[in-house]
Amino acid sequence: MDGTSPNAAFEREREVATAAVRDAAILCRAVQRGLETAAMDKEDRSPVTIADFGSQALICRTLAEAFPGDRIVAEEDAAMLRRAGAEESASRVLKFVQGIRPEADGESVLSWIDLGRDEGGAGRFWTLDPIDGTKGFLRGGQYAVALALIVDGRIEVAAMACPNLPVRAGDEAVGAVFTAVRGEGAEVRPLDAAGPATPIRVGAGTDPRDARICESVESGHSAQDQSALVAERLGVAAAPVRLDSQAKYAVVARGEADIYLRLPTRKDYREKIWDHAAGALILAEAGGVVTDVTGRPLDFTKGRELSENRGVVATNGTLHDRVIAALAEAYGSA
Repeated sequence: MDGTSPNAAFEREREVATAAVRDAAILCRAVQRGLETAAMDKEDRSPVTIADFGSQALICRTLAEAFPGDRIVAEEDAAMLRRAGAEESASRVLKFVQGIRPEADGESVLSWIDLGRDEGGAGRFWTLDPIDGTKGFLRGGQYAVALALIVDGRIEVAAMACPNLPVRAGDEAVGAVFTAVRGEGAEVRPLDAAGPATPIRVGAGTDPRDARICESVESGHSAQDQSALVAERLGVAAAPVRLDSQAKYAVVARGEADIYLRLPTRKDYREKIWDHAAGALILAEAGGVVTDVTGRPLDFTKGRELSENRGVVATNGTLHDRVIAALAEAYGSA
């Protein structure tokens, strides 16, 4: 044995992913400073912004350069920007992308965005949410740029930039990048500086009465009434911590909360893989556990959705079985 880590081969992927989400986060901040955060509505009525498109263009281009054979499963595509009447929006996306990639032109940016149209499934691919928590981005709250590498259904690498989350709880300065490689642990570093990475670890609490629960700000994203039932059954005293995006995974991963519940609001809803892959690995490598509401591992082999899973439960690990049991009771009595 030479002492080499079994996942040492993925260190380059981590470096590339970290640089990619950092560049995208810089673009997102530039969009906000330019007061160009007006949203367009997609067919499902969810919002999308100039920053979503610009972030995806930058990250897909970086991945294509570094790993030209890799596929990308991303949330957005360029169809809206190619429509008649969308020329001004496409021009604004180009302007912000050129702030990072001066060589970009309009057609290149659209083609970079469309690199994310793969369907995933088997083999090796990246999954990307260019802005997770677009409503949080629009209101100046929490959002994340979330990127993960999946190989044969296993998340191997994750990088997640949280521009409005401090590196350490209580810091005045905000901007953090969380990364993980399977088997190597999870860490956080400043978004704006070349500071050292700091390992992160979940909290060690074992009494659910002392736990803090994270959930979405938007009631349409998670069944908050069911979350309240779970909290009641666990005896949780503290009010829930509500914030947007996969930043919730980061908050649990570094011990500021103990439980993250994403409970389905309707029976036929299935989560998208880009909404959970990066955060799930970061939390798992910090010592936590992530499953669906029945305790099943998340299955990333079925394409763009977690079609074999229902909802998501993420905890510090020591509380996981208790939470799953409480969910079974809550859903059984609902």
